[in-house]
Amino acid sequence: MSHISDSELSEFSMQLFSAMGASYDDAKIATDVLVSADLRGIDSHGVSRLIGYVNLWESGRINMSPDIKIIRENKSTFTIDGDSGLGLVVAPKAMDIAIERAKVYGSGWGAIQNSNHFGIAGYHAMKALSHDMIGMAMTNATPFIPPTRSKQAMLGTNPISYVFPTKNERPLIIDLATSSVARGKIEIARREGREIPKGWMIDKDGRTSQNVDELKDGGMLTPLGSLEELGSHKGYALGSLVDIMSGVLSGANFGKWVPPFVSYLPLLPNLPGKGLGHFVGAMEVDGFRSVDEFKISMDLWINSFKNAERVDEKNPVYVPGEIEFNTEEKRLKTGIPLNDKVLEDLHKLGKKFSIKI
Repeated sequence: MSHISDSELSEFSMQLFSAMGASYDDAKIATDVLVSADLRGIDSHGVSRLIGYVNLWESGRINMSPDIKIIRENKSTFTIDGDSGLGLVVAPKAMDIAIERAKVYGSGWGAIQNSNHFGIAGYHAMKALSHDMIGMAMTNATPFIPPTRSKQAMLGTNPISYVFPTKNERPLIIDLATSSVARGKIEIARREGREIPKGWMIDKDGRTSQNVDELKDGGMLTPLGSLEELGSHKGYALGSLVDIMSGVLSGANFGKWVPPFVSYLPLLPNLPGKGLGHFVGAMEVDGFRSVDEFKISMDLWINSFKNAERVDEKNPVYVPGEIEFNTEEKRLKTGIPLNDKVLEDLHKLGKKFSIKI
């Protein structure tokens, strides 16, 4: 395990995206999204994903100089065509538009088609915080999850994020996958040689499996809630919500047709939409309540939950996003830990594009 500073990783990522043809501004946006994931401890969506973006770019599925444009709009709502661009770039630009719409109409809602993997949902939603707004972001993803009682992958991890501004406390950040686990955590377990918990995955026949290599043989992740007897129908419903808002509403692909985040898997025939889909939104607080009152109440909410009676006094109660903020503070000082496999991948990319790390 090696520790690398966020500035070093940012410089490497910037050069890599630029070498692939991204403009300086786009390279910076994409880099900020990835490195923010690593800083916040969401290692499955940080620079470890760079090799995946490169592979998709080389296969012609990512456009590094996209013409991102609004193709439909009506006051607070709009739809964007991402022109096969990096979701890391398309989604933040869509969120900026949503925020501007919210300043005029009280809320702004953007559906995005023809995009690619957009990193952590929380990054895009958090853009609303500096405007004292509630932010929201979600995306559909590579289908790895079957509906309850099925053995066919129809949904992705389909993450969703909501963020809420506060007065003195750190913002409340809800950012979660609608699967029992993010696919990237399976990859991390494989790299570290760890067994995964029962209920995270099933094999191609729908039986519970703890084999980290199960995905290679048709295995799948389970919906949030894990197995049917533990409430998988709830994760199935939430994943469906994200798929419909991100894919059906935007005109992107949905369900089993969502493009995979690997270059070696072909797209299915007769695609119903264009590329990957996202959905973002921003809401002004003062349309509901004065901003100051809301933020004071948010502080009270956070403190009341953090001070809830503990099962074990040694183990604190956290509010959503708190662990990630703590991790970010630590990693800004000590650097970002990269396991040997990720570092090896980065060195390979550095050699390929003549970039030092």
